[in-house]
Amino acid sequence: MKSSHKIIKTIIICCSLNFSISFGQFSYPAEDFLGGGIGYSPMYIKLDSLPGASYLTNLGLNPNNFDDPLVIHGGEGFAHVTGRWRIGGYAGMGRTSTSTIPEVMIFIDANSSGTWEEGETVKAYDDFINPSISANFTFLLGAASVEYVMPLLQDLELSAGALMGLGRAGMAINQTSSNPKWSQVFSNVYGTLDSTSGALYYGVSAEEYDNPDIRPGPVPGLLRDVSSAFFNFQPYVAVKWQFLERLGLRISVGFNKGTVSAGSWKLNGKTAIADSPTSALAGAAFRTMIYVGL
Repeated sequence: MKSSHKIIKTIIICCSLNFSISFGQFSYPAEDFLGGGIGYSPMYIKLDSLPGASYLTNLGLNPNNFDDPLVIHGGEGFAHVTGRWRIGGYAGMGRTSTSTIPEVMIFIDANSSGTWEEGETVKAYDDFINPSISANFTFLLGAASVEYVMPLLQDLELSAGALMGLGRAGMAINQTSSNPKWSQVFSNVYGTLDSTSGALYYGVSAEEYDNPDIRPGPVPGLLRDVSSAFFNFQPYVAVKWQFLERLGLRISVGFNKGTVSAGSWKLNGKTAIADSPTSALAGAAFRTMIYVGL
């Protein structure tokens, strides 16, 4: 009877030792929590919509030609602070564009309405230089991250956290009628500047002299840019795999949420557009990172 008890105790002790050894082989080393890393981290965001994109059809542009998902090229870094908590940071910029060269029709605006109407003389513009129209959407992001680490295997871990920071979105509309020359880019479109007195001389007709209407002269292109800053929040889960001693792969999946308040959009970074609507920059986000570190 005593020998049976000894055998059972021996089996239990052996199983316990084997379990401890096996678990130790796959456990996360404590010293790894003192490390960190930095690397290139592209982010792919499938935005539900782009601010102002629905109005681009008025310019002959197709919003569906924008890249989807939007690719943000950036860099990311992280470092362990205490226990299983980790902090980090991300900064990146993405850009996508669409353009067209429309067919131009010339008409005699008999009633000065600015719009062609049935019966007005019209012909096709057959010059080889047609105006081009393009739209560029940019997305800038700078954010800090905080996350909780859950080790799975020795070189594999799962974490959950969030990116929180400031973003900036902008839509630039560029309409060009010809190929600009370098000297024309720096010319004054409102007249002639007297270099001695600093006065600007603007020529008008005799009829306009008493009540002039100052307008810019012909320019090779017109650029309008609407942009706004906003608070951006992106919760995510991430998997980190240390496949070499000082090199690893990190993959994150989350949901990006940013909101531009009504009236916050600015024209050319200066003039507020009072009736601009609330715009959401929301969508699923996928981020990869090849990092150097622990």
